[in-house]
Amino acid sequence: MKKLTVALMTLAVLALSALTASAAGTTDITWYGHSAFKITTPNGKVLLIDPWLANPANPKGKELLAGLDKADQILLTHAHGDHIGNTVEIAKKTGAKLVASNDLMKAMIKYADFPAKQADFSGTGNTGGTVTLLGGEVKITFTHALHSSGLEYDDSSGLPKSLAYAGNPGGFVIAITNGPTIYHTGDTDLFGEMKFIGDLSPVDVMMACIGDKFTMGPDRAAAAVELVNPKMVIPMHFGTFAALTGTPEAFEQALKKRNLKTTFKRMQVNETFSWKP
Repeated sequence: MKKLTVALMTLAVLALSALTASAAGTTDITWYGHSAFKITTPNGKVLLIDPWLANPANPKGKELLAGLDKADQILLTHAHGDHIGNTVEIAKKTGAKLVASNDLMKAMIKYADFPAKQADFSGTGNTGGTVTLLGGEVKITFTHALHSSGLEYDDSSGLPKSLAYAGNPGGFVIAITNGPTIYHTGDTDLFGEMKFIGDLSPVDVMMACIGDKFTMGPDRAAAAVELVNPKMVIPMHFGTFAALTGTPEAFEQALKKRNLKTTFKRMQVNETFSWKP
């Protein structure tokens, strides 16, 4: 009986240690340039957001793409090529499932050759809806964005590209158990409802587009940060092309003018930082 009691106590200690380790784990966030991020949860699950790894701003993009062997979910904010990026290749290599609006998911299967078996009902939703994935470790809420979302594809008409309907653009609020709540804006302009995003789900890390021309620029992005009120903001979607003239420096100055408490984090391409609870 004594040996059984000791064994049970040992198992209980090990179980508690495992729970403590999980609770104390970190969430790793990697920026690949443009709007592409990798999030690794405390339990080692891998989320890729708008995974254009081989973008012009990433000198190691093709190498990273060739070596990528793990991804659990791919999140797409909208259908433009600089956000779909390397999604299909990654999905076919890793078996990753798609998280996208219902319209975008169907368009990806029909026009972009995304594997249908990896695009199921569990990962689709629409603005305001929430999906729970990866055994409950991750909850993803679909948010509004002011942009467009036509999907370009080749057809037999002889034209360079054709456009397919792919639903509305959006962003994501990603809540990770024992980790941060992350708001990826997607491509968007400033809009007043951003305040409610931060009110309903206090944001730890906001990934904000700042490039201007096709999205909000530094000044409007700073106003968006004021509405959302995240603990930290990471600028994205800048400098990839000459047309994207918004800079992190201008964004940081715009934030300072508003006297915000939000921490400004300028990430370098392929940099990873760890969020600790």
